[in-house]
Amino acid sequence: MTVTSRPTSSAPPGAAEDDSLAAFGYPQELRRRMGRYASFAAGFSFISVLTTVFQFFSLGYSFGGPLFFWTWPAVLLGQLLVAACFAELAARLPIAGAIYQWSSRLAGPAFGWYAGWIMVIGRIVVVAAAALALQVVLPAIWSGFQLVGGDPSPTTTTGAANAAVLGLILLTLTTVLNVLDNRALSAVNMIGVTAEIAGVALIVTLLATHAERDPGIVLRTGGEGGLIAGLLVGSFTAAYVLIGFESASEMSEETVNPRRTAPRTTFSALTTSGVCGGLLLLGGLLAAPSLTDGRLATEGLSYVLTSTLGDGLGKVLLADVALAVCAATLAIQTSGTRMLYSMARDGVLPGSARLARVPLRTGMPGTAAVVVGLLAGGLLLLNLASPQAFLAIGTTCIALVYLAYAMVTGPMLLRRLKGDWPPPADGERDELGRPLFSLGRWGLPVNALAVAYGLFMTVNLAWPRAEVYDPQGGHWYFQWFTVLTVGVTVAVGAAYRWYSRRGATAATEPGRESGPAHESETLST
Repeated sequence: MTVTSRPTSSAPPGAAEDDSLAAFGYPQELRRRMGRYASFAAGFSFISVLTTVFQFFSLGYSFGGPLFFWTWPAVLLGQLLVAACFAELAARLPIAGAIYQWSSRLAGPAFGWYAGWIMVIGRIVVVAAAALALQVVLPAIWSGFQLVGGDPSPTTTTGAANAAVLGLILLTLTTVLNVLDNRALSAVNMIGVTAEIAGVALIVTLLATHAERDPGIVLRTGGEGGLIAGLLVGSFTAAYVLIGFESASEMSEETVNPRRTAPRTTFSALTTSGVCGGLLLLGGLLAAPSLTDGRLATEGLSYVLTSTLGDGLGKVLLADVALAVCAATLAIQTSGTRMLYSMARDGVLPGSARLARVPLRTGMPGTAAVVVGLLAGGLLLLNLASPQAFLAIGTTCIALVYLAYAMVTGPMLLRRLKGDWPPPADGERDELGRPLFSLGRWGLPVNALAVAYGLFMTVNLAWPRAEVYDPQGGHWYFQWFTVLTVGVTVAVGAAYRWYSRRGATAATEPGRESGPAHESETLST
């Protein structure tokens, strides 16, 4: 495998002694303080089943009916295949900016750059989508949170506008935390995760005790479209929820014993989220007062809680969901910041020097955090234009993430077919002296299935279905929003790389002053 070169320097004061990054040519700039639970919290907070299940339950139900429940275990199985591949990489390449770093070393710097670029854009869109989820819960707790006035439903003009306002307030707070010391960041994440797990357990228990029907209801159809089409769209709920499990790897440079910790917390975050989310879906279907009055397809689980458990207890539980939304937005912004920092550290982005700056006082890439926050905030303004932006933003971010995942598992599969993966592990051990995580003889079939699943879901998510993205008609750009965003992301990236190469060539022509190594040249191996 190739290794990106970079001058080394001494670690900042207060950083734990660690030479794991030296092998990859990087200094230890971020502070290595995160333990196993904090690493688990990074992945679990990103997934945040309370945030995303409450946000997208109504979409899945409206198209797939009760039968959409089965898309959950199907997507979970597919993501476990991807997570298994990522766990192997996390053990061998414990570097921030995981997707970018892994893809670069598997398929070369140019291919890795596009994977990182797509993931950075995807992360920014995910941050915006997560922040919008406050609209699903806060107005249901207290009407005063509807600052704009009018109907609080996210699918209405007033609800969409208020979602943007609440989201901007939340992004301001998470950006501040991402600029401060990572101890505050980890503390907020761990508190949020603990509260979320306790909230899921309580919600599932209460819904089970208020069940109106038996589990056989999950075999019943009843969505808007046909069976296959309904299930394909219904899978969006699980697809949106079960991403971000690799955030434990994104935080590798801040994790103690990352070669051992990151692979395990990647799996534990995904499996815990998978079980919790599946139980939430089932509990909502069993306890909903009605499956046919239309409210489950528009208000989702918020309607189930307040109608079934009463306003008092229901609102207390919704407050826990709101806390989970805040923790999720923070975790996603943190992950996006680390990706941006990792690429900027290699000098391959505009303004790399500023984006890669890590003040000794904080040990945090604050400039990168501010940029992610500002760009995500700009995306929220789309909600002021139309309530359909809510769904367009949500599905676009999933498609970008799935595409970036495939740009890791795909080259990894090619390496396996060539007999070049996993690399020889003789003498390679984790920090505790134990063998590195490996799929062994199961590596090839697991990897192949992970690639097939990832490509299928990317196409499924990006398919321009008018009934999903433009149900009212007249907004063709929302129908094609995901395809357009992916296309524009790749085109802008290609334009930047062409411009940067042109600048590098001009700088080395005879008679011109030579400058610092250009972005593309700093990825030499």
